[in-house]
Amino acid sequence: MRIHREGYATIVIVLIFLISINGLAYYFNPIWIINVIFSFLSLLFFYLILHFFRNPERDIAINDKHILAPSDGKLVVIEKVFEDEYLKEECTQLSIFMSPLNVHKQWYPSNGKVIYSQYHPGKYLVAWNPKSSIENERTSIVIQSNTKHRILYRQIAGAVARRICNYAKQNDIVDQSLEAGFIKFGSRIDVFIPKSAEIKVKLDDTIVGGETILAII
Repeated sequence: MRIHREGYATIVIVLIFLISINGLAYYFNPIWIINVIFSFLSLLFFYLILHFFRNPERDIAINDKHILAPSDGKLVVIEKVFEDEYLKEECTQLSIFMSPLNVHKQWYPSNGKVIYSQYHPGKYLVAWNPKSSIENERTSIVIQSNTKHRILYRQIAGAVARRICNYAKQNDIVDQSLEAGFIKFGSRIDVFIPKSAEIKVKLDDTIVGGETILAII
C-alpha cells in the first residue's frame, strides 16, 4: 500500500501513541486477555489510519472534452445553481461526498490553466449539509480549460476534517493526471461546470477520482 505524504506525520504520531498506551497496559494490567484484545483493536485502528492515507496509482485517460471526477466518493448533488464567488453565472453543480473510507486524494477535473485559487476559513458542518459549500472551511479553484471553458471545483472540510491541502497555484498549467490536493478525513468536493455540458452521472453513483467522467463538454 502506497501512503500519501500528507499522512506521514499523522501516522508517526498515532504509532507512538499506540505503542505507548499498549506498553502501559501490559505493564500495569495483569489480565493478559484484555491486553491482547486491546492490542488487536490498536492494530485495527492503525490499519484504518494507513488505509485512509493510501495513495493509489491510476491510469488516467486525459481528454480535453471530459470533466473527470476530482475525487472518490458518492454523488449527492446535481443541480442548476448560480455560482457567485468567481464564475458569476448559471452552471451545473455536482457534489461528491467522501466518507473516511474513501481515497482522499484529489485530481484536476480538467486540463488547462489555473486562473483562481483561494482559501476560505470557516465552520465544520457535516459535509452533506448544503450550507457546508459556503460556510465551511474550503478552497475554490478555477481552471480555464483547453476548450476555453471555466471549471470551478471546491474542496470542503467536513465535521471531522481539519486540514485542506490545495496544490493548485494561480497560473499553473495542469492536466487530469496531476495531483490537485488532499483533504484529511470526511469531506466533500463541489464541481461547477458549464450548464451546456452533457452530464454522464446520476445521483448516488459511486465516483472514482480521475476515472469517472462527470460530464462532456
